[in-house]
Amino acid sequence: MGAGFYVILGIIIFFVILVIKCIQIVPQSYVYVVERFGSFYCEWQTGIHFKVPFIYRIAGKISLKEKVVDFKPQPVITKDNVTMQIDTVVFYQITDAKQFIYGVEKPISAIENLTATTLRNIIGELDLDATLTSRDVINNKITATLDIATDPWGIKVNRVELKNIIPPKEIQNAMEKQMKAERERREKILQAEGEKKSQILVAEGEKESKILRAEAEKQSEILRAEAEKQAMILKADAVKEQKILEATGEAQAIELVQKALAESIVKLNQADPSSQVLQLKALEAFQKASDGKATKIIIPSEIQGLAGLATGIKEVLIDEKIKH
Repeated sequence: MGAGFYVILGIIIFFVILVIKCIQIVPQSYVYVVERFGSFYCEWQTGIHFKVPFIYRIAGKISLKEKVVDFKPQPVITKDNVTMQIDTVVFYQITDAKQFIYGVEKPISAIENLTATTLRNIIGELDLDATLTSRDVINNKITATLDIATDPWGIKVNRVELKNIIPPKEIQNAMEKQMKAERERREKILQAEGEKKSQILVAEGEKESKILRAEAEKQSEILRAEAEKQAMILKADAVKEQKILEATGEAQAIELVQKALAESIVKLNQADPSSQVLQLKALEAFQKASDGKATKIIIPSEIQGLAGLATGIKEVLIDEKIKH
């Protein structure tokens, strides 16, 4: 192999490397800006492309992903002349690769300066309290302003966030004292509200207790009255039953006496007693009446002639002895 072979081999290798270098693969979410003889030629999207050596040049490889840039704190002055430090976070996305390459020099620095000036203008119209409590308003105003200003640069500002708002040290101390006083005031209000509710609950409990006690006493009196009423009714029923039983007994006794008397009269009539027997029975009845406690004795008119009566009694006694 001569020297010519190595020269040809070197040339072939050079051309192979050159061809490989001319093959460009654009990844996803990227755009390549291509120049031809120093001027803009086209934009290469995702895929395989061939770059003609010494004619085409890639001016920039632009990512279309959303980017986040955190800018350092900027001094701003509020409407009430309070100087504070505010740092911002900007979320942006490149929408036009050509305008981003040729529209502005150092676009990130341009966005930072534009954010700082816009922030100063907005904060200058607000006092300290409004600045501390109006983050969303400030974010929306800065976003709208930056989005309009960066549109010719092929940049879309999606949102801007105020990361930190740092007031002066003396303002921070005053705010801390104010917050402490406000917390103490709220604590006292909560304690007063708690004591008020506690007293209300105690009063309500006492009220309910008295009502329940009165209701219990009322029910007790009603039950006591009902019990006394029932006792009186039962007692009256018992007395009534007793009187009824006594009257029934007396009626039955009278009925039995009358029945016995009637039967005695019937038997007496059946026996057909003599006048002497009748006089003797009358005398026995008279004797029983005289043995009582009566102070007055009425002697029947039929009892006349004590001698005749005695004789009749004697005969009756004699007849009784003979029978026995």
